Amino acid sequence: MVQQYQSPVRVYKQPFELIMAAYARRFPRCPLIPMFVDSEVLNQSESEDGSVVVTERRCTIDVEAPRLLKRIAGVEYLYFLQKNTLNRRDRTLHIEVHNETFSSRVFVRECCSYTVHPENEDWTCFEQTASLDMKSFFGFESTAEKIAMKQYASSIKKGKEIIEYYLRELEEEGVTHIPRWTPPVEGGLLSADKAVPVSGADGGLPGKDSAPPTELMGCPADDKLDADYIRRYLGDLTPLQESCLIRLRQWLQETHKGKIPKDQHVLRFLKARDFNMDKAREFLCHSLTWRKQHQVDFLLDTWKRPQLLQDYYTGGWHHHDRDGRPLYVLRLGQMDTKGLVRALGEEVLLRQVLSINEEGLKRCEENTRLFGRPISCWTCLVDLEGLNMRHLWRPGVKALLRIIEAVEANYPETLGRLLILRAPRMFPVLWTLVSPLIDENTRKKFLVYAGRDYQGPGGLVDYIDREIIPDFLGGDCMCDIPEGSAVPKSLYRTTEELENEDNCLLTDSIYKSASIFKGAPYEVLIEITEASSVITWDFDVCKGDVFFNIYHSKRAPQPPKRDSLGAHGIPSLGPVNAQLIDKNWVLGKDYSMVEKALTCREGESVQGSHITRWPGFYILQWRFHSSAASAASSLPRVDDVLATLQVSSHKCKIMYYTEVLGSHDFRGSMTSLESCQSGFSQLSAATTSSSRSCTSSTVSRFPLFD
Repeated sequence: MVQQYQSPVRVYKQPFELIMAAYARRFPRCPLIPMFVDSEVLNQSESEDGSVVVTERRCTIDVEAPRLLKRIAGVEYLYFLQKNTLNRRDRTLHIEVHNETFSSRVFVRECCSYTVHPENEDWTCFEQTASLDMKSFFGFESTAEKIAMKQYASSIKKGKEIIEYYLRELEEEGVTHIPRWTPPVEGGLLSADKAVPVSGADGGLPGKDSAPPTELMGCPADDKLDADYIRRYLGDLTPLQESCLIRLRQWLQETHKGKIPKDQHVLRFLKARDFNMDKAREFLCHSLTWRKQHQVDFLLDTWKRPQLLQDYYTGGWHHHDRDGRPLYVLRLGQMDTKGLVRALGEEVLLRQVLSINEEGLKRCEENTRLFGRPISCWTCLVDLEGLNMRHLWRPGVKALLRIIEAVEANYPETLGRLLILRAPRMFPVLWTLVSPLIDENTRKKFLVYAGRDYQGPGGLVDYIDREIIPDFLGGDCMCDIPEGSAVPKSLYRTTEELENEDNCLLTDSIYKSASIFKGAPYEVLIEITEASSVITWDFDVCKGDVFFNIYHSKRAPQPPKRDSLGAHGIPSLGPVNAQLIDKNWVLGKDYSMVEKALTCREGESVQGSHITRWPGFYILQWRFHSSAASAASSLPRVDDVLATLQVSSHKCKIMYYTEVLGSHDFRGSMTSLESCQSGFSQLSAATTSSSRSCTSSTVSRFPLFD
């Protein structure tokens, strides 16, 4: 594999002629580079007018390598050939280097250039490119390549230090400026008006004490990256990391037809892939395609947050942390996650999260300018006070996981730190669900505080200034974030709307609807191949009252064929649901009940789970439930008689979601995952529960968001 290097543009704030004088002092040997043992001039030529000088050298390099490797290779030193072309008229120096030793096994090529800064003729630019192609090396190709790259990176780092060292040496000798080259005139005299003095004739090095013009900072020549710009806006990178950034940026400029992402964003993708160019390029290309497809670049300008989201979404930006990172506060424990999903759909919530991330990128740029140092990520503070069973609502958790996937795929390395406060006992269960989709590097940035631990040493004050700690966390700063409340069910979208939702960023609806008729229950068959699997469910009773049961059978039910005609060829108005439990089956023999029947009233939401004891077939059943008055009377009421003529009167409607999870997804107690019921508009801090023994689960009833 060919290793390549591309340097940023290194700017010296001295004129070209002075830089050349410093460069010449590197030869024949340089004590600042121990590996550079010696050099000899093989040939030197000059043009007639003296404007162009070509110098060819043979350089001796002592590479730091294991003694055994040197003995196997049979060499003590490596030799390189260097060709320097100095053009005094154009004020350029071009350097070409290639290896003489092992030239048939290894191909090393390096090109460097010193040129005048295009916007300041008293400054000098330096650029460097190199490539290494290790064809064969006595079976030690990988080792030799690593040694070569390490040595090269070390020498690159010293390059600027060496020039600056010799510049100081020149200054100590009194050499502070050198006239530019001028063509000779007759008699060997130079025209006085041709000698252009260099800035800084006050005795100091030109431009040494003067700050660079604002318009030049961060604006590299010909849209190239300046080393000072990288350090100021992107941070301290190693030479090889700088090279990866520059090469990936160049590749985008040459091949990408859409909007080129900013350097900070390109760098995030490289960091996420440990500066592996190929992996980062593939990662970035997928994200750019996604951004273009969904017009994410215009999201902040075109997307308007629904009023419902503004009223019930309990999150917002709040100043910055001690490192200058933008701070986002999310009161997740107070948020009606299910209500938001049911009222808005996943698409809207995803757009909300994407807009937060886009706003975060924007704030990072602003803080970078404000604080004068690179800030590429933000801090997120999540308050879990109030977290309970409603947040483990499976469709909501699944929606959260899909949103996390989208964020991880398109906003890598944007989270600098995640502070999780007031985590309840059930937090490990939620964490177990979410953590597998979060990148390992991101997970290392999580800090979790239970109860009031965040108020002590090593807590919140270590990361956020005391004066901006939100008031709801015991601070004095007012935080303009909604406190949260239940989303009214009157704002919920209908089943049909959710199922037919045109999701651009997400696909497939997570809900199914079903009708339950008198005498015709609705049943869902779930095959379990491994004991201790977890069946989870969530359903809303949209119309009528129902009984909910779970049964187990060792043999597979055979659903009967549907017959749309009655016995006399008349269309049947009766049962329309396929029955999985055969009428000839005997309870306790052919199948068994694993959960006691749960009565669910119209308007209630039910969530829960069941740990399976045996493999086999499990049947979730919803049955029509008659009113208590009707059940207690032996004589039919007038309404019941009339209802027999209208099938719709004997119909209940539910909206449900089920999923099977492996037991390894839930380490620890399962008691926080069991069935619970809630009404339409119940919101209470008090929680009451009563439990009764079932085969493997506990039924809990308490008020919560639904």
